[in-house]
Amino acid sequence: MASSIDQHDSRPRPCTWVNGPIVVGGGPSGLAVGACLREQGVPFVILERADCIASLWQKRTYDRLKLHLPKQFCQLPKLPFPANFPEYPTKRQFIEYLESYAEHFAIRPRFNQRVQSARYDATTGLWSVRAVDAGTEVEYIGRWLVVATGENAEKVVPELEGLEKFGGDVKHVCDYKSGEAYRGQRVLVVGCGNSGMEISLDLCDHNASPSMVVRDSVHVLPREVLGKSTFELAVLLLKWLPLWVVDKILLVLAWLVLGNITKLGLKRPSTGPLELKNTLGRTPVLDVGALAKIRSGDIKVVPGIKRFSPGKVELVDGRLLDVDSVIFATGYRSNVPQWLQGCEFFDKEGMPKTPFPNGWKGDSGLYAVGFTRRGLSGASSDAVRIAMDIGRVWKEETKPAKRLITCHGR
Repeated sequence: MASSIDQHDSRPRPCTWVNGPIVVGGGPSGLAVGACLREQGVPFVILERADCIASLWQKRTYDRLKLHLPKQFCQLPKLPFPANFPEYPTKRQFIEYLESYAEHFAIRPRFNQRVQSARYDATTGLWSVRAVDAGTEVEYIGRWLVVATGENAEKVVPELEGLEKFGGDVKHVCDYKSGEAYRGQRVLVVGCGNSGMEISLDLCDHNASPSMVVRDSVHVLPREVLGKSTFELAVLLLKWLPLWVVDKILLVLAWLVLGNITKLGLKRPSTGPLELKNTLGRTPVLDVGALAKIRSGDIKVVPGIKRFSPGKVELVDGRLLDVDSVIFATGYRSNVPQWLQGCEFFDKEGMPKTPFPNGWKGDSGLYAVGFTRRGLSGASSDAVRIAMDIGRVWKEETKPAKRLITCHGR
């Protein structure tokens, strides 16, 4: 899979032997793997680049964020949410849950460990992971490597003509906290996924004037139907009906509850919402109030961007808008290709080449968790499989050897 560790880099550095898996990433996926490994009795080390667990949730999410799915679909293995938590926990409640989860399973990641490279040495059968901590490079050596950095490791910002000349405030959604800072402003929100919709709604609530760029088709579903979670309803229906039938049912319900969203400038894809999620990983938007603001005109839907100029944006339909600030709700991507070397398990986008549900295990002790495009439930199922797979080998190799007792007849 790769050349030897010595050829990788011969500079001297502190070296740590890990008597178990090396887990890269201390977010929900890494915590889930840690809990399942703990249950299997397998020691492990988690390397986290930030100074806290779940840094995406703690440092790169907006204040009003709540889980978009009911809590039972977002809990990690072996420990449910507290019973007194609401059906859709807030950002702060979810962070509290993750912190208590880590405490419950005695998971103590090594923080501020920014992984620079990971490479398998076919000669020794070991993984070498090199990380930088406060300017000091440290090498971790172990038999197993679990990639738990997930699908959302780094922000995606498109290259757009003239953006450098715009002159106003420009940021990615990961740096957005509240619409309070945008009162009275004309804000261009680029992207119409769950984040783009909810940030546009938040801007309205703080007396800003958002225009939301909708370049592609998008599925918008009601978060609930008759008081029941749409996602929960879909899961129930899939137990009895084929996916394409469930997709048609969801679209009928969406039309009954939300009306014809095409009239609002939101074109639906020809592929159903569940099929689109399974094949391309595109998550449908669960409406939490943005559609009402679009209908009222408080959120304006606009087409793609042609170019920026000082204080303005030109759209592909020729319109020229005056804009004070720009927020990119353009998503995230995996960063695995930047540090995992000599490995054919991941594609150039940093996602496992093997599709779900078999993308959790590679060769030579390599595992991946949090790359299913199925959120926290997908990460949890992968974590259970990984821990059981490693635990089986660990228990077999560490169990005491049976003593042979010879009986002599008289």
